[in-house]
Amino acid sequence: MSRPQNTEPLTGEPLTGALSKKGLSAGTVGLIGAVVIGISCIAPAYTLTAALGPTVSEVGFQVPAIILIGFIPMLLVALGYRELNRAMPDSGTSFTWAARAFGPWVGWLAGWGLIAATILVLSNLAGIAVEFLFLLIDQLAGSPGTIAELAFNPFINVAVCLMFMAGATYISYRDLQTTQKLQYVLVGFQVLVLILFAVAAFVHVANGTAFDASPVEASWFNPFAVQPTDTLDAFGAMVAGLSLSIFIFWGWDVTLTMNEETKDPEKTPGRAATITVITIVLLYLLISVSLLAYAGTSAGDLGLGNEDIQSNVFFYLSGPILGPLAFLVSLAVLTSSASSLQSTFVGPARTLLAMGHYKALPPAFARVSPRFFTPGYATIVSAVVASVFYAVMRFVSEDVLWDTITTLGMMICFYYGITAFACVWYFRKQWMDSARSFFFTLLFPLVGGIILLLLFGKTLYDSMDPDYGSGSNIGGLGLVFILGVVVIGLGVVIMVWQAIKRPAFFRGETLGMDAPASLRRARR
Repeated sequence: MSRPQNTEPLTGEPLTGALSKKGLSAGTVGLIGAVVIGISCIAPAYTLTAALGPTVSEVGFQVPAIILIGFIPMLLVALGYRELNRAMPDSGTSFTWAARAFGPWVGWLAGWGLIAATILVLSNLAGIAVEFLFLLIDQLAGSPGTIAELAFNPFINVAVCLMFMAGATYISYRDLQTTQKLQYVLVGFQVLVLILFAVAAFVHVANGTAFDASPVEASWFNPFAVQPTDTLDAFGAMVAGLSLSIFIFWGWDVTLTMNEETKDPEKTPGRAATITVITIVLLYLLISVSLLAYAGTSAGDLGLGNEDIQSNVFFYLSGPILGPLAFLVSLAVLTSSASSLQSTFVGPARTLLAMGHYKALPPAFARVSPRFFTPGYATIVSAVVASVFYAVMRFVSEDVLWDTITTLGMMICFYYGITAFACVWYFRKQWMDSARSFFFTLLFPLVGGIILLLLFGKTLYDSMDPDYGSGSNIGGLGLVFILGVVVIGLGVVIMVWQAIKRPAFFRGETLGMDAPASLRRARR
């Protein structure tokens, strides 16, 4: 494979505290390719089947309202990301930008938040892929339940999961052109099937064959109509629903981590992020409204209030809604989780690459494949850690693995929030330059960051309750709270260790703070 033109040397530029290239393949990804990879990373079919049920359990018919409310901070933060990317296109994204704005310690923790969140979701993606692979085989073989049950055997589950992880790692290790070609097919297929699924649900409602037909009401879009649950008041239930809503939008920032590999890196990634978020919210509203109209929120056999249904919505409702075409939904969720498993590697691998490049991690992480110009070492490390985490958690408890989804919501709020505030602080001298600067560098990211900070604090506090999440607890503390504290605490420990081993980064010698002049020179 020949080396792309305009690619920087594999060793990168000399580290002087300014931004520098890392040897990635420049100009590989266009706007459409970035949007497709962004949608793939969010994995709408996977995220809905994993998160729609728990969201219904918290807010009932107000799921569309929660989706819209969750969309607001995502859009505001995405606009802040766009401004940071325009000023500092760097594959380290949150890590680099927070280090520029607040210094190396905060930057390191922002990078850790992104990496930890990704490791958590990679394990869940692989698990969902396994379940729907066996369900698909079961449906095609016409043996109701027999083959599908094999997915819940921990030994079979983990073995197949590791095969999925190995395949995704192989594709991610190769160049982004391979990733784009694969994602065009997989993303297009899953979006078409989801639209078909929603239309079929509405047809059942119109024909009077829905399980619990519920007319669409304006109150579904009203967050103030959320009712208290057995364990949370109305506000707490809305916050819990919002945390899950944040999870279903997460992944759009992968478009920014590819900024050193996109065409027009100062504009394309930001535009792709905004288009991705808007596309996803429209798709989510369509699916959630159609399912609420079809199944309602009761605890009946097919109701969205049924705990079995909530654990995997598409698993149970695809047959009743699509009949003989139910296998298409299984195939869509399988391709969604498998394609996202592959595209999700893009983010942590490039963040780890940047951290290694700027000497915040061991130099091995700065290695770029001489053949494919991708962060090969960082990709393999991400895969190994995610695989080990999933295998261990799967044998420990399925409840523990389920609670990682809620923990993931906290980690997303953590590093998205830091990045939003980094935008506000970095551009502090430009707030009043124009109306555009005021809104895009101050107001929008500030409001988005505050919302995420409040969500993080409220979720952390509520998760101390032993009944929170799956109801698992240790010593009277909810498992979600323990997982969140352990993940962040582990990051602090590793950061201190790296500060002792690699002090240059933490002294600002390899990535300095707030140096717009040097940034301009680096960009030229």
